[in-house]
Amino acid sequence: MTSAPIYVCVGSIFIDDIVFPDGRTQMEVLGGAGTHAAAGVAVWRERPGLIANGGVGMPESAWKRLERDFDVSGVQWVDVPQGRAWQIFEWDNRRIEIFRTPDMSPFAFYPDPTAIPESFHHPQAATVLRGVEGFVKWRAFYRDAIVLWEPDSLYMQPANRDEYRAHLALADIVSPNLIESQAILGLQDPVEIVRQMIGDGARIVALRMGERGSLVGGQDGTLIEVPPAPVPRIVDQTGAGNTYCGGFLVGWNRTRDLKTAGCYGAVAASFALETFGLADPSAKNIAAARDYRFAYCMKYAKVL
Repeated sequence: MTSAPIYVCVGSIFIDDIVFPDGRTQMEVLGGAGTHAAAGVAVWRERPGLIANGGVGMPESAWKRLERDFDVSGVQWVDVPQGRAWQIFEWDNRRIEIFRTPDMSPFAFYPDPTAIPESFHHPQAATVLRGVEGFVKWRAFYRDAIVLWEPDSLYMQPANRDEYRAHLALADIVSPNLIESQAILGLQDPVEIVRQMIGDGARIVALRMGERGSLVGGQDGTLIEVPPAPVPRIVDQTGAGNTYCGGFLVGWNRTRDLKTAGCYGAVAASFALETFGLADPSAKNIAAARDYRFAYCMKYAKVL
């Protein structure tokens, strides 16, 4: 009998077909917000549960990888082609995404909470990537768990500002990225953004700032700048933010310390940056790399 997962990640499974600037291609790369978040949990020696929809034609290699690292009992199958997109990289690091699947809605709207197996009903902690409507549904379902809300990028628009601010207090942790936060809140300075979200009732904010690292804040007024973890060579930024969220959740659940949780997130993201597709918890020498990167982040994280 499989034990119930301590962590669950509500999101999507996606397949990316990558085209490099020089014409090289890398097909059938496993991605998706839910899978990247789950990989961020798995980097820290946990086996998370994945809640997402899977479609017809999912590559066998992708499914085997999901089964290897995650509890996939929460994956529900829909009778539409698997969500897939071209990811076209330019010489200046721009990425152009072109959806290959005619109907993306089954992969944007995840299974209803009542459809998932009972073993997924009572995790200690969960990541949820949705707009307000979907987040509220899962927050109600996981009322006794620590819930990290990663707002969906399509939702983060100025028209949703008031609704967004009104729902921040429902999450235990809110982790948007800087560009989307600037858009929806009409603010530019990261410190102002975090302080406003805390003022609106957010308990913990983990603002993801790409190459600038992250800015983490709590209701007690603490603000901590967490640097990005060192990576020998950045290969692909896709999914690093989702992976950060999974890592942050583990760090907070284990320690209840903002600095430590931020460093857990940064380290998880670093393993996504150095590969195409998901961070690989089985990578060679991962334990040593994880420990070194964590020590670096803890050393250079700065309280403001």
